[in-house]
Amino acid sequence: MKKILLALVLGALAAGSAVPAMAKDAKKIRIASEGAFAPWNGMDSSGKLVGFEIDLAWDLCKRIEADCELVAMDWDGMIPSLQQGKIDAIMAGMTITDERKKVIAFAGPYGTEQSTFATLKSSKLAGAGVGAERVDLADEAAAKPAVAKLAELLKGKTVGVQTSTIQVDFLEKYLPDVTVRNYDKIDNAAIDLAAGRVDAIFGDRSPVEALMRAAGTDRMTLFGPAMTRGVLGEGMGVGLRKADAELKGRLDKAIADANKDGTIATLSQKHFGYDVSVR
Repeated sequence: MKKILLALVLGALAAGSAVPAMAKDAKKIRIASEGAFAPWNGMDSSGKLVGFEIDLAWDLCKRIEADCELVAMDWDGMIPSLQQGKIDAIMAGMTITDERKKVIAFAGPYGTEQSTFATLKSSKLAGAGVGAERVDLADEAAAKPAVAKLAELLKGKTVGVQTSTIQVDFLEKYLPDVTVRNYDKIDNAAIDLAAGRVDAIFGDRSPVEALMRAAGTDRMTLFGPAMTRGVLGEGMGVGLRKADAELKGRLDKAIADANKDGTIATLSQKHFGYDVSVR
């Protein structure tokens, strides 16, 4: 579902220059989610956090016998808030990447996601193929032909993407001739797509498909291949302070148990209609 921009890294490291704050009571955990990344995490009509990660968070808290509080927080403030001790964990569609692991620790992964492009059905990009339905970026040699065709297809185009995400990493690495327009939420990128201010949006499959359903399937469509791994990371994990090794161990075991007994697969089907568990 995310990249750490230089300013965020510096801010997090600055916050971490002091002794990292650990929860005073190891059984009390404050977990932050975004509430704007359905179906991973979203908000219901009353403003309550809902979604796959929210249900999973409550399940994990029961397994580790912790008193948890879930709070909604803007994406860009999560890592600094974690480092400053304002929260104790992040479950917000945060992909585990080497860049992030320099700053924080992760429990998991507990889920994985594809990245995909979407455009208006009236666009010339609609229905465009690049010779592959799915591209595994971990095998760069095999992925090269499809990525090259995608780069040619989008040359000179403007693509909307959520700021500080792994999708920004992909665009910067593989599509240098694309104009990248950053948004605080992928929802706002979709608004500009509908208004013709960007040619396409690029994000995790599940929230992009949710936006398509909200807009009406007669208006938006996916195009190009679905992409995984490589620069797009290892999967979604629980973001933690590096100092909280004991909490990481408890959550790693809880995630493994939830995976083994089928809880994650069941929650996947409930919220996505397909299995996002990591096997």
